[in-house]
Amino acid sequence: MPAAAPGPQLQPSILRHTPFRLLWLARVCSTVAIQMQAVAVGWQIYALTGSVLYLGLVGLAQFLPMFLLTLVVGHTADRYDRRRIAAVCQAVEGTALACLALGSFSGWLGKEAILAIVFLVGAARAFEGPTMQALVPGLVPQESIPQAAAWSASANQTASILGPALGGLLYVLGATTVYATAAALFFAACSFMVAIRVTRAPFRREPVSLRSVFAGIAFIRSRPEILGAISLDLFAVLLGGATALLPVYARDILSTGPWGLGLLRSAPALGALVMSVFLARNPLRRRVGRTMFASVFIFGVGTIVFALSKSFALSICALVLMGAADVISVVIRSSLVQIETPDEMRGRVSAVNSMFIGTSNQLGEFESGATAALFGTVPAVLIGGIGTIVVVLLWMRLFPKLAAIDSLRR
Repeated sequence: MPAAAPGPQLQPSILRHTPFRLLWLARVCSTVAIQMQAVAVGWQIYALTGSVLYLGLVGLAQFLPMFLLTLVVGHTADRYDRRRIAAVCQAVEGTALACLALGSFSGWLGKEAILAIVFLVGAARAFEGPTMQALVPGLVPQESIPQAAAWSASANQTASILGPALGGLLYVLGATTVYATAAALFFAACSFMVAIRVTRAPFRREPVSLRSVFAGIAFIRSRPEILGAISLDLFAVLLGGATALLPVYARDILSTGPWGLGLLRSAPALGALVMSVFLARNPLRRRVGRTMFASVFIFGVGTIVFALSKSFALSICALVLMGAADVISVVIRSSLVQIETPDEMRGRVSAVNSMFIGTSNQLGEFESGATAALFGTVPAVLIGGIGTIVVVLLWMRLFPKLAAIDSLRR
């Protein structure tokens, strides 16, 4: 009898690769810390001011340094050791969180000091995020980049589940405990980055000039599919930035305490974690462009459901759906950008990508806070969900090449 044909084999987990595993652990620690900070700062600022506008200002304080430093970040990541840059940033973030802990313990920490320290953390993260993104293709084979993107997303989402829940629980012991724990996690992330050992292939460094500084922007503009993917996520996250208003939902609409806020912040990450692990084991192979548009559309629907919900359980379900839908577009966009970008430009392209995507989270929080101050909390989130759906329909017409992409493989 003829031998049976071998079935499809699962790709071995990329977490077995030591340099990538260390990067993954560093990302988990750093993201847990930043999520814990977000819970503590959000609750503390709202308790001090009772103002949704100040919740928006927290997002603005994180957005401004990322926006202002984008071009400097990209050039730095393409000219110097990316591991050292990330490690220094994490050390700075740990020191800033230690200052928040000391200020809370001593009683001198006011709203202005919190915003100033959050601004400093935002500046460090402006360098950390794009640098770590640009580092990934140097640690794994090119064919493993989509899997690495999915596992990187799972690191963020694992941390985004643990961080808010841990932050909410520890806040019962006071803000000092939350900030001190977050500081320790940042220092742990720094140690993981220092431990990474990998040989980076040399490449020609361009002289510093206006052309080289703006090369990342020029590259993205020359690729309609990349520009479409990045801008789609930008507007979706900008309009769907309901997370800034979660303290209001937790306290005033759903009538929960800090523990409820922690669960609400963890819910999108739970959906995203389940989806990212699924995508790591079952990579998207066909119709990835249309899948990305569909996922952002579902994200908008989930935002609308959350806006109108007065049930804690339904709100959790809506946030889980939003997280699962969001991570699909994140994995597709991240893989597309990394695969299509040459290594000597990955720092600059990743920096522009982070400005569009990463800062849209903070700018979205400011937009939500400002809109809520004008129209009310529920209308602000509802407007964001409807706007996301409108953007999806418009972008399908503006970027047909993105919708037509069938595979992430070159």
